[in-house]
Amino acid sequence: MDNHEFLRVISNSFKTFLSTGSRSNEKLKVLHGAIAADLESRLGGGYEVQSLGIGEGRECNIEGRYIDKKVDITILRDGIVSAGIGVKFVMQNYSQNSNNYFENMLGETANIRCASVPYFQIFIIPEKLPYYKDSGTFSKWEQFTQHNVQKYLRLSEDNIELSVHTPTKTLLYVINLPEMPQEPADKNDYVHYYQSIPRIKVYPTKTRFGNFHPAVVFNDYDSFADKVVHYIKSI
Repeated sequence: MDNHEFLRVISNSFKTFLSTGSRSNEKLKVLHGAIAADLESRLGGGYEVQSLGIGEGRECNIEGRYIDKKVDITILRDGIVSAGIGVKFVMQNYSQNSNNYFENMLGETANIRCASVPYFQIFIIPEKLPYYKDSGTFSKWEQFTQHNVQKYLRLSEDNIELSVHTPTKTLLYVINLPEMPQEPADKNDYVHYYQSIPRIKVYPTKTRFGNFHPAVVFNDYDSFADKVVHYIKSI
């Protein structure tokens, strides 16, 4: 799966989200399953990848240093866990949870890496996304900005051998969806507009957020997947 195909998978996941809602895991089956299948193909014989949307269609439980964690994508070799990957695709109401997303990522990474299991992270977000009130009424458009990226730029500088809270490798993927001609009234209005588009084309952002160091790969799934496979095979 190259970057073009990865964007098509993101589009399919987004369309599934529109039809099934935020509480459903159907969108995860589309996204996680495609990534898992691609990694299994890249890794070759001797490896098995467990995730929603592939094989038995279930997530694997990894024994962490402090608590066990059900992981989005798990790579096994001869039945033994080789690595885990956490995947997050944010589609709405980012600002109120932005620090929580990042802190949770660091915490779950430390828990698993302290158990001597490599752990990777994928974070996908539209550059512009809706923010809703509790009632579901549209409040405003949010922007994923340079301010939001600063913590990822700093994360990219970390030495993964010294910092167990830092993922073995992180993919940050910022996308653009087709622009709505006007603000939606509420969630339903937003959903109906995008459902009316036969083919939703998703593009990588053209914004230059800065120079990322090796710990973070920015908007390049193909490179990230290669690095994940290379690291796992080197163990």
